[in-house]
Amino acid sequence: MERVRKHPAKRKRPRAPRRPTHVTTPRPTPAEKRLLGLAREIERLTLAAALEKLAAAWASGGRLFYDVATAWTESRGSKTSALALAWAREQVRLSLQEIIEATPRDKRGRIDATPDTVAWVLLAGCEALAHEPPAAVADRVHALLELTGHAAPGG
Repeated sequence: MERVRKHPAKRKRPRAPRRPTHVTTPRPTPAEKRLLGLAREIERLTLAAALEKLAAAWASGGRLFYDVATAWTESRGSKTSALALAWAREQVRLSLQEIIEATPRDKRGRIDATPDTVAWVLLAGCEALAHEPPAAVADRVHALLELTGHAAPGG
């Protein structure tokens, strides 16, 4: 007895060869370059010196704030660009975290949190300096140094 096929055999069409997909990596923005350079500059510094360096980079009127704000605005339509900018910023935070981890616990200051949290708070504090009036920056930097145990209280 012959087998009856329920579905007629489909003719297979020859597949067109796939065209190679060319992936282009966007060139790093000035903001990414500055952030990555900053991460490299602070990685071997003490915590106090790293905070001073970050504060100077983020202080109002600095080029870093303008470059990051421009890159962030321009990356709004591009996931790749947004991730690249976030990755560059994360490198700065990781450099800070490594400095904090290398600092003995008794010299880490008044923030009782994990090194990654402390690094995040300190970086956010430095980034906020871009929005402070120039006359207030020294006081804000002193507050960050005080939190980390690297400045005398109230001075």
